[in-house]
Amino acid sequence: MSPLPSSYVQRFLLEDLDIRGAVVRLDDVWKAMQHDRAYPQAVARLLGEMSAVCAVITGNLKQQARLTFQVQGHGPVSLLVVDCNETLNLRGYAKSEGRVAGDTLNDLVGDGRLQLSLDIEGMEQPYQSLVPLEGDSIASVFTHYLEQSEQQPTGLWLACDEQASAALFIQRLPGADARDADGWSRVLQLASTIRSDELLGLPPETILRRLFAEEDVRLYDPRPVTHNWPPEPEKIAAMLHSLGEAEVREVLAEHGEVSVHDELSNHTYRFDADDIDALFRPPTLH
Repeated sequence: MSPLPSSYVQRFLLEDLDIRGAVVRLDDVWKAMQHDRAYPQAVARLLGEMSAVCAVITGNLKQQARLTFQVQGHGPVSLLVVDCNETLNLRGYAKSEGRVAGDTLNDLVGDGRLQLSLDIEGMEQPYQSLVPLEGDSIASVFTHYLEQSEQQPTGLWLACDEQASAALFIQRLPGADARDADGWSRVLQLASTIRSDELLGLPPETILRRLFAEEDVRLYDPRPVTHNWPPEPEKIAAMLHSLGEAEVREVLAEHGEVSVHDELSNHTYRFDADDIDALFRPPTLH
């Protein structure tokens, strides 16, 4: 078995029961996603839990694809976005305004919806799905979503603090009842005993041994999750160029610089007068 990275998805299979699952832990990735954000604790928890779920689901995809989840609402937290590609390179952010009060998803997001965008390599347009938020926690919303989209009973437990975010996922596979009619209910009851401190503090092998001591568990090699999104100044320059010189120079005159913040990757790009001159200067002919 490969050593555990700092952040990872580790899949497993209860072989005699046809029940699959995964344990996720985001450590350095979660810390990097919070850098310079100053999220209120309740907002950070929602984003951390959603990040762990996105890693679970992306790690289970059978094809090369980028997965983006957005939770949009009318509460103090108006937007949660998490994006993960086929290499499990993860990023995300939360947008909140005003006083953040309460602790539940309904308190923070209010009436909202969940949007999925799946960008599969080779497809002309990403697949998109938009559903109402059903549940009062990130775990319940995504449990319901997965059960509806994959038509299989699912269990999902999440935990998040300032240092790490974690998830335990289980799902019954087709034909599992033929293997053991009581297997799913037994495993679901055992998994429900997991505590947040165990999920955040114990390695997957220990968690699974404690929960499913009587079951035959196949543990797959962990896949590292990363947060590696270097600055892309050329992309931002092209975006500014597409806005047109008049609009960009108006911003420059008002603020003394043009500043663009990429929320997802958490980079700020600043363009001074010389940069703007160079951006719109006609190419020199030789």
